[in-house]
Amino acid sequence: MVFLTKSSIKMARNSVSLVQLQQRAAEADALISSLKVQLADLRQKTMSKACEEKEKQLRAENKKLEQEISLVKEQLIKAEIRNGLQQVLVSPEGPPTHVAAPPITSPKDTQKMVKVKSENKADIPAPTNQQKQRICCTSEKKDKEKKIAAPDQKPVDISRLDLRVGLILEAHRHPDADTLYVESIDVGEATPRTIISGLVQHIPLEQMQKRLVVVLCNLKPVKMRGIVSQGMVMCASSPDKVEILDPPGDSLPGERVTCRSFTGEPDKELNPKKKVWEAVQPELRTNKHRAATYKGVPFEVQERGIYMQHLHENPDTTCPISC
Repeated sequence: MVFLTKSSIKMARNSVSLVQLQQRAAEADALISSLKVQLADLRQKTMSKACEEKEKQLRAENKKLEQEISLVKEQLIKAEIRNGLQQVLVSPEGPPTHVAAPPITSPKDTQKMVKVKSENKADIPAPTNQQKQRICCTSEKKDKEKKIAAPDQKPVDISRLDLRVGLILEAHRHPDADTLYVESIDVGEATPRTIISGLVQHIPLEQMQKRLVVVLCNLKPVKMRGIVSQGMVMCASSPDKVEILDPPGDSLPGERVTCRSFTGEPDKELNPKKKVWEAVQPELRTNKHRAATYKGVPFEVQERGIYMQHLHENPDTTCPISC
């Protein structure tokens, strides 16, 4: 007969409890592992579903874009055909096929001269003379409209005048006019300019030879008694005398005459309708130091000096300057 003490009973109970705890811990570990696997599967399925939805959305957008591109292509082809551009249809079953453009029946329609890449250039029809004339007229009309639309932003002052130093190479009387000289003047260009001046009654012919002058070069050429004048010689005048402006003696033909306060670039050619010369000329005068000026600012050539003349002896007198 075995007798159990209280301590042995207690130890037995503790041993049973430890075994149970170990079993439960093992079951918990197994459960955790199973949950991890299920969670990974769930994540994969969720990502796969999201990817499928995104792919579906992109496919729908791609299809919509293809439809829009197709519509734009059709519109482009129709526009090219209307404008006379020959179409080349490429088929995988045969050689390229040329689609001729319809003839232009309205003067508003203009056939564009467009190069079409083709191995056989003879397939491209050449424009008719009538079509070329329409193209030329339309281009000129557009250029004219652009010129009219563009406002003139340049200030109206002496900088708009192309004033240069000139050297008279030769001067003689006009064969058909008693008051005009015909001068050949070097203004720094490849060939001298022919300029006509009404100075016969003011300057002797011998004083018109081999001398420096100031030339207004961007006036519109004008025919005077059968000879085209390509500019004007600048002079100062008093009630009893007219004298040519004298540039500094070391000036060279072609050097530009400027006024320091007016630094713009001259017009290529003065437009008579804009009357730039008429607006500038009243401000051209000599000062009390006998120098040619615009609004009181002396004419000069950079690093050469100021233009002088000797029309008057009274230092308080000023004289207008003109051509």
